[in-house]
Amino acid sequence: MHPVVLLTTAAFAALGAAAERMASAWPPEEASRRPGGPRTIGMALVAGLAGGAVVLRSTLPWWATAVQLALLALLVLLSATDLEQRRLPHLLLDPFILLGAAFVPFNPQVAPLDALIGAGAAVAFLGTLGLLIRGGVALGDIYLVIPLGLILGWPAVFSGIFLGAVLSAVVSLALLASRRAGLRSYIPFGPFLAAGAVLTLLRDPVLLGASAHLLRWLG
Repeated sequence: MHPVVLLTTAAFAALGAAAERMASAWPPEEASRRPGGPRTIGMALVAGLAGGAVVLRSTLPWWATAVQLALLALLVLLSATDLEQRRLPHLLLDPFILLGAAFVPFNPQVAPLDALIGAGAAVAFLGTLGLLIRGGVALGDIYLVIPLGLILGWPAVFSGIFLGAVLSAVVSLALLASRRAGLRSYIPFGPFLAAGAVLTLLRDPVLLGASAHLLRWLG
């Protein structure tokens, strides 16, 4: 395996662990001071695999891959915070939105119009869902889909939302079955939206450039 892939995997694994630990300790008013454990290991594994997979999958120019990794790093921080504190703070959310918006005119794989339609459609969909299902969608989740829509574009953003909803449902059912959560328990949706977006980014034949398999087929 290429050294860059291994280095990225290690760096994102460290970021995942650090993000999980930071979310339990800062800010002081939100800190649970929970010791490290399975969640720390899980965040490290998931973040490491995601970072390595993006580099391994991408055939984009190096600078575009670097932007995707910067966006992924912010997603890792947001996911760790939402899991621990049940919130998506603007301290992390705003830079994610700004970077996603700044990337729109330069993204080699998503046309600006598709990016804007993706963001608008995602916000409209989750906003409507939030009105229909009271308490089902947090305001932070609606903010989160703005940059996700800009990054994935139309119609791929709905694949990300769908995959996030499926993952959320599976985990929720598993927690209910194991009695680790009840029917009234709040399970944050942000990390699942992030996971769905990353899976879509990796699965889509275009978003990270033509896959090696497709390039071989075209060749």
